Amino acid sequence: MSHDTHHRYEWNTIPWRKLEVKVFKLQRRISQATTRGETKKAHRLQKLLASSWSAKSLAVRRVTQENKGKKTAGVDGASNLTPPQRLQLISTLDLHAPVNPVRRIWIPKPGKPEKRPLGIPIMHDRGTQALAKMALEPEWEAKFEPNSFGCRPGRSCQDAIRQIYNVINLQPRYVLDADIASCFDKIDQAALLEKMATSPFFARPIRQWLKAGVVDQETFMPTQEGTPQGGVLSPLLANIALHGLEDVVKKAGGPVFGRKNGIRIYQNTLCIRYADDFVVFHNTWEGIQRCKETIQEWLKGMG
Repeated sequence: MSHDTHHRYEWNTIPWRKLEVKVFKLQRRISQATTRGETKKAHRLQKLLASSWSAKSLAVRRVTQENKGKKTAGVDGASNLTPPQRLQLISTLDLHAPVNPVRRIWIPKPGKPEKRPLGIPIMHDRGTQALAKMALEPEWEAKFEPNSFGCRPGRSCQDAIRQIYNVINLQPRYVLDADIASCFDKIDQAALLEKMATSPFFARPIRQWLKAGVVDQETFMPTQEGTPQGGVLSPLLANIALHGLEDVVKKAGGPVFGRKNGIRIYQNTLCIRYADDFVVFHNTWEGIQRCKETIQEWLKGMG
């Protein structure tokens, strides 16, 4: 589809199904390249995807029509875009445009008196984040660990619960139930970018989003650490930051040999994670202690 054909479309005549197929095929190629270790090729395909009209259109549809926050305005006061405004947004969507700070709103925590902050980016920045997510997610889905369930396509809380049930159903275990305190506000941005090892094409805008700052009741505050909760890309960034936790836990737990009816059985350590909540299972109390210390050490590296 050449550039001059795009303006023929009205919002309601865009052939969404066709665009989805196109983007999905690219995503599959990104995933395959990653699995094969062809980093350069993956980066090239990611850039291709993020520059394509198809992906831009889908990103705009996602943030203006599908996401819950479509009625919530960022610092520019824009929300509920009309179809012509959406088309306009597709044509101006640019990963390297200057980024606006997020507007902080406070939402109630379920069942608690306190509130938690959400950062609302402006529509344009939501669109570019959705675009980056489309390009980066297939790479990371190819790398992510089997027992990480939070904020991932095709995985849910139920999957995590089922997995936990399977683990404790077979034999009694010691469990470490951990929740990383204010995890997303503390992530070390430089460490995260280094770990992502993405091309400058994505690294630059991501650094900008992380540093964009917050406006709370007309007061501007810079953000030196953490990922903005409320950003479209934040859950993926948080998963990347915590990626590798399973490996670390398994090494810390070490192999445990037990006997069952005279047969020696090999039992390993298991870590099941959902976003920043995770549980570790081990057959011994010492193993659990060891895991806990190792995790605390490891988390320091991410702030």
